[in-house]
Amino acid sequence: MMLTLLFVNSQGVGGRVCYHGRVTLHVGFLRAVNVGGRKLAMADLKETLESLGFTGVRTILQSGSVVFGSGRKTGAVLESFLEAEIEKCLRFGTDVLVRTTREWDAVVQANPFPREAADDPSHLLVLPLKSVPSAVNVAALQAAIAGREVIRAVGRELYAYYPDGIGESKLTVALIERKLDMRCTGRNWNTVLKIQAAARELAR
Repeated sequence: MMLTLLFVNSQGVGGRVCYHGRVTLHVGFLRAVNVGGRKLAMADLKETLESLGFTGVRTILQSGSVVFGSGRKTGAVLESFLEAEIEKCLRFGTDVLVRTTREWDAVVQANPFPREAADDPSHLLVLPLKSVPSAVNVAALQAAIAGREVIRAVGRELYAYYPDGIGESKLTVALIERKLDMRCTGRNWNTVLKIQAAARELAR
């Protein structure tokens, strides 16, 4: 079974999905879920995806991570479909980002901060991006960092290490999105590995 990773980002066609042939497994992340007053029950998300015809739906953690199988829809088509359906069914505006499992495995392998991942994984974030950021925008983000945070852009992902903690850092998702001029969402390294493991387990 081919695997795909999906990321869902807050903001913001229709109809039930019907499958004929191979099913592709996806893992999704929703941005800004259950923080800042933006509440979404994972049980509701699971029920909605199942009602749309997605298979093997399983939510992971309360921050908005979900694994599910999809048929023909993938890539940008799947992104647009889910954006529209999640907003229509759950009244929750979302941007959706998709990666294949091979791409996500490559993201894990390409981590430019292996020591930090081993010693301080909760302060290392991976932020999937809508597209590859320009070198100019990455430089602008780097210049905007006021603390000891360190970033590296690799393809459509941004890796960010927060040695002094994330909660009080000025390097927020809002700043990253503004400087890179695109939507993104982040998960710490512990969650990145949990999602990868969950996807592999469902693929067995």
